[in-house]
Amino acid sequence: MAKFERKTDALDQKLQYLSDTIGNFLVDAFHYLALFAIGGTIVWSAIMAFLDMAFAGGASIHDILLLFIYLELGAMVGIYFKTQHMPVRFLIYVGITALVRMLLDDVQESHEPSMDILYVCGAILMLALANLVVRYSSFRFPNPAPRSESSAEQD
Repeated sequence: MAKFERKTDALDQKLQYLSDTIGNFLVDAFHYLALFAIGGTIVWSAIMAFLDMAFAGGASIHDILLLFIYLELGAMVGIYFKTQHMPVRFLIYVGITALVRMLLDDVQESHEPSMDILYVCGAILMLALANLVVRYSSFRFPNPAPRSESSAEQD
């Protein structure tokens, strides 16, 4: 009976290892496929926006800020490919740039002071403070280096 239990335990460990390996492969494959799709969409959108500007004969500050948003999104995808970490700061930069675009649209359209301008400026300030907190916390509390399997086995 003990021999049978050892065989079933060994088979269970092999099946567990195989399912973990296949599962990790499928998750990674989907992850990279999605990142390539997002990166391609960003490049395509940036090219189309640039071509629109070229055919219009010029670019407004609104258009330039849109290109900065594409640049920040592209940098975020590139950094993720290199480091396997999502740079949250870039999402904050995208939010700030989008709010600046919205603020410029509002000011160009109405030329009148309003509470909306203060709300947008307050949101920009909050995002800037959030960026400060993220930068400080990543400096003060850096990610620990991943443990190798040999050190994990020793624990």
